[in-house]
Amino acid sequence: MTRSMTAFARQESQHSWGNLVWELRSVNQRFLEPHIRIPDSFREIEPLMREQLRKHLSRGKIDCTLRFEVSKAQQSMQVNEKLAQQLIKAAEKIGSLTSSALPIDTLEVLRWPGVMLDAELDMEACKKHAVNLFAAAIQDLNQGRAREGEQLALLIATRLDSITQVVADVRDKMPLILDKQRELLLKRVADLGLEIDGVRIEQEIALLAQKADVAEEIDRLDTHVQEVRRILQQKGAIGRRLDFLMQELNREANTLSSKSIVVDTTNSAVELKVLIEQMREQIQNIE
Repeated sequence: MTRSMTAFARQESQHSWGNLVWELRSVNQRFLEPHIRIPDSFREIEPLMREQLRKHLSRGKIDCTLRFEVSKAQQSMQVNEKLAQQLIKAAEKIGSLTSSALPIDTLEVLRWPGVMLDAELDMEACKKHAVNLFAAAIQDLNQGRAREGEQLALLIATRLDSITQVVADVRDKMPLILDKQRELLLKRVADLGLEIDGVRIEQEIALLAQKADVAEEIDRLDTHVQEVRRILQQKGAIGRRLDFLMQELNREANTLSSKSIVVDTTNSAVELKVLIEQMREQIQNIE
């Protein structure tokens, strides 16, 4: 299955203690290049994130961002009533022993270390949920990459059909082109009134035919097109193999152009190179 390297995924989970949001952005890159941005309190799970990315993705620059929002209930502060009562009793006892006792200042009690407590948060549970949510985000990302990959495969298949048609036209025209070149050569000899041995003329025609023979190039073009179609049906990372085949296709198109002896084959070679370049641009986004 063809997969693109361009996709976006967002997964969110809500809990009594807060919200977790993963956002994954993927763009084309020659190798797998993950960038993970997470709060410091979640830094412990970063190796697990990288392991999951390596397991499910082969190529692409992946930006992974985790947002963690603590619920208002967890943000509220709590009072250590037991400690506060002990402080108040201690203050009252000291006040009873002196004649200049001052009223108890509640703000001073609150400022005493340990009286105000932050709501406890089970970070281990938060991390576990973050790991599971990340796995769902990767799955969502891969589904998006697969959907776009299907569209890329269709675009490439359309251009492969065009290449096949161009190659078939060149193959069909070559005998006629060589016949016309033979007639043209004989006509020029006749117009010049030259007396040239028939064997020599046939030798020249044979050399011309040998120079213009593109049968091997046409066969290799057909073979490369079939190989591209086969690879498009495979699973896993196929982008680099397709890119190599684009280089091979382009090499055959250049050879076809260099062997051209008429405008028709030159135009066909140019059309082939345009189609190959269009495919190459799309393949840059395939995993």
